[in-house]
Amino acid sequence: MSSGTGLTAGAAALGRSGAPILEARNLTKRYRLGNRDVDALRGVSLSVRRGEFVALMGPSGSGKSTLLQLLGGLDRPTEGEVVLDGEVVSHLSDGQATRLRREKTGFVFQFFNLIPLLDVYENVALPFTIAGVDPRRGDAAARIHEVLELVDLLGRERNRPSQLSAGEQQRVALARALVGKPAILLADEPTGNLDYATGGEILDELWRSCDELGQTIVLVTHDARAAAHADRVLVVGDGRIRDEIVLGRRANRDARPLIDRLAQLGL
Repeated sequence: MSSGTGLTAGAAALGRSGAPILEARNLTKRYRLGNRDVDALRGVSLSVRRGEFVALMGPSGSGKSTLLQLLGGLDRPTEGEVVLDGEVVSHLSDGQATRLRREKTGFVFQFFNLIPLLDVYENVALPFTIAGVDPRRGDAAARIHEVLELVDLLGRERNRPSQLSAGEQQRVALARALVGKPAILLADEPTGNLDYATGGEILDELWRSCDELGQTIVLVTHDARAAAHADRVLVVGDGRIRDEIVLGRRANRDARPLIDRLAQLGL
């Protein structure tokens, strides 16, 4: 993996102190397609520091979503290993991997996956409900209030998903992913079903969760505007990490520096 030029002063130091919270070590993912094997990933290694925002950027078919699924323990690599907060995910049993996902990760996808019969509060509270914790009391209630405030949904707690816009539904999904204070939030094209302005609002809320709450984030995207919210961008192509572009933590998430750097790389 080559190292891109830093675009802001001191950016190279951002997210590079302390032990990684997430590591991929020489990941290969091979699928059987007809009578031949196809490698979706080819020896990918990366690390993410606690509190860092990293984007995996590449075109459709580049391997970025496959990589995210392996990082989150939703699938197992053919070769290599994933280490999340000190545990080798790829060596765990299915039950242990499920427990680790529930305790350590939050997921946000392109599709919102809300439960239609539950209101906003109940959808956000699901991780507590599943864990047997009363979401209307104590620390759980305080945390739900905190994430609803972060995504600007206070006052909409009693609405069901059908009463919300697409952007509001994605905010609910984001709040649900954040409510358990996951060690890492994994987001796969979270603005793919949203218009330009609403998608920008979701990206800003992701950035604030990182900057204000210290949330670690890995974002998969094909969009430079989305990737520009990250501290670092890993460019994925043909199942490999082709380049690393360090942007740094920036209040102004202008995509032009990233687009210019991608142009220099011929991407």
